[in-house]
Amino acid sequence: MAAANLSDLPWQDEWEPPSKENGESSSEDEGKLDDSGSEDEQQTNLQNGRSIGSLFVSRVEIGMGSNGTIVFQGTYGKRDGEKRPVAVKRLVKGHHHLASKEIESLIASDKHPNILRYFTKEEDRDFVYLAVELCDFSLDDLIQAHSDYSNKPVFPREYKIKLDSVRDVMQDGELLKADRHPSPLLLKLMRDIVSGLVHLHQLGIFYWDLNPRNVLITKHPSLCAKLYDMGISKHLHLDKYYPPSSSGIRGWQAPEWLLCSGHQTCKMDMFNFGCVLFFCLTRGSHPFGRERARDINIEENKMDLSLVEFLPEAHDLISCLLNRQPELRPNASEVLCHPFWWSSKRRLSFLCDLSNRLQLEKRANSDILKALQNTARVVFSGRWTDKIETEVMDHLNEYRTYNGRHVQDLLRAVRNESIHLREGPEKVQEIVGSVPEDVEAYFAKRFPVC
Repeated sequence: MAAANLSDLPWQDEWEPPSKENGESSSEDEGKLDDSGSEDEQQTNLQNGRSIGSLFVSRVEIGMGSNGTIVFQGTYGKRDGEKRPVAVKRLVKGHHHLASKEIESLIASDKHPNILRYFTKEEDRDFVYLAVELCDFSLDDLIQAHSDYSNKPVFPREYKIKLDSVRDVMQDGELLKADRHPSPLLLKLMRDIVSGLVHLHQLGIFYWDLNPRNVLITKHPSLCAKLYDMGISKHLHLDKYYPPSSSGIRGWQAPEWLLCSGHQTCKMDMFNFGCVLFFCLTRGSHPFGRERARDINIEENKMDLSLVEFLPEAHDLISCLLNRQPELRPNASEVLCHPFWWSSKRRLSFLCDLSNRLQLEKRANSDILKALQNTARVVFSGRWTDKIETEVMDHLNEYRTYNGRHVQDLLRAVRNESIHLREGPEKVQEIVGSVPEDVEAYFAKRFPVC
């Protein structure tokens, strides 16, 4: 049985089961384990099944998809050899073109750590069977298990069991820190997604249907995100127009897809990733609101990013990804270079290097100094020195004087405090911190867009 879709919960008062467009089931659970059902029942179904070529297909259903597709737990390997646990995707033979398309995309993108691995294909008179890597849960499951909505009494029992199993796996891993900033683990999973997109786009493959349910998570040897469900992906031809299809989950598609405007390109994947990133950082919210209104809001460019305003780098990246004009969205490789991914140490190093570079700009009318100073009203109002504790300012003034209206001087203060922090009075270290990385956090809190 497919797990319930809860991705819209932060925008509605009561839980509702996912809608099935045109009578089709969601593909959110394809390729991942389902822990519902009694242990005895699971064991019986695992033992019962049938062999088809190199595959053994059990009777344990772990997902359902469109066009009559069902995913079973199974094994892959020669009869007298080692058996590998796999997810077996069974497609109705009338939809064999979908299987061929998925195999084509999977083989082209295989052997990348962030793309679900494909093993083999078998078929009988009625069905085509695809064996793919078996995963533990979806990104949607992971986020919902850590949301504020996972304990509501209206939730189906089977879904609660599933979320409990996800929480058990994640006991030693947090997604958000106490200050609601993303943890290294969450950043790693988000980078996994982008790395998968980089690989696909380099191969000329347009993923087309990126959403939290089509990102699966493996826990061995370490937590890793993998892109899945390549059945509707497209091989790109730059001068070809791709009309919108009925495929894809509503509320997770780019405006050019919904409005049938312009060429359909890999920049649509980047729009989708912007929605996924917002979903993860906010523990299940969507930048375009409630599920039923999302498509209209996307078409009309009505988004609300207020939930990530306290994360300036995330807000900037998501704003770029959700740009209405596809050509202005960053590509996947550019996304990986965005400061959003930087650690405190790297951000501090960048600010110090920038400050040192500015020291070489002797001319008052330097273009770089002008551009920097033009940000003063955004970075601070009045004098930045008024936002610094007296003890810290006294310590800074031991080494030089500062103009409280100049952004350049603020950057120099960041650089100098990071260098001289350990030489400062105990009171200063109590305020700022005891290691250089604390300096970045101190100034970032007071000047979040610096």
